[in-house]
Amino acid sequence: MNNIVKECGTFRFHILALCIVFIWAVTFISTKELLMVGLSPSDILFYRFILAYIGLCICSHPFVPVAKSLKDEALLFMCGLFGGTLYFITENTALEFTLVSNVALICSTTPLITLLFQAIIDRKKPKAGVIAGSLFSLFGVAAVIFNTNFIIRINPIGDLLCLASATSWTLYTLIIKRLSRRYTALFITRKTFFYGIITLIPILCSKGITTSKDILFTFPVMSRILFLGLIASFACFMLWNVCLKKLNAVVVSNYIYLMPVISILASNLLLGESLNYMIIIGTAFVLSGMFIAGRSKQ
Repeated sequence: MNNIVKECGTFRFHILALCIVFIWAVTFISTKELLMVGLSPSDILFYRFILAYIGLCICSHPFVPVAKSLKDEALLFMCGLFGGTLYFITENTALEFTLVSNVALICSTTPLITLLFQAIIDRKKPKAGVIAGSLFSLFGVAAVIFNTNFIIRINPIGDLLCLASATSWTLYTLIIKRLSRRYTALFITRKTFFYGIITLIPILCSKGITTSKDILFTFPVMSRILFLGLIASFACFMLWNVCLKKLNAVVVSNYIYLMPVISILASNLLLGESLNYMIIIGTAFVLSGMFIAGRSKQ
């Protein structure tokens, strides 16, 4: 009976994680459209982070400026560096060197990297179900991406940037799990975006920032920036941190496998891109793998 009550209590956090990943998957379309009108990756990140930080500051009552210790403040700085600047910059820059298919596949290995890192930290072997579920989902992602239209092209610079992006998100996830024992999701998320802005400044100084009113103050651009800043960043990052606090970090990370699948499906619906049987088969494998991993606990 207690197990049933516990399962019902955690089920809503799995649904929440699924909704967050769906929103994050759709952000690729908004980001692509912003890039097409002339904004750079660093422009998008800056406006996205600023909006998220303002929203988090408004919701912070009382406003606690710093962490309880210098060590925790350093960990929060790393959250901003790994989960903010490094993750997004390496992922976006990789697209300049390699195919989107490569980026989507390599970045979706985050759950496997998280599984490896957590096993090393905890000094225990994950259960077979978690490993099997992760591999199932990875196979599903590969089936979606390596479809009949895929052309294999290896680019060491681009692929290494993708791997760096996935590793950055893994480190962010594990640090959040540690900090969530002592701080609220709101505080952690606010500090993450604050340090994300701070670590983004050197890039902005070297590349500059777009301030043209003709570009920024149009409905298509403004609506997408607001979506990325207030929904995909402010709301989703805070709620993701809640999920990490309530659920196993490896199990939650497995939902990231859905991102490339949802992105491709959304592209088909919104941009008219092709959809074939390999995508359907891959989606089935992703969902099966997530179910297997979700039923297993470390």
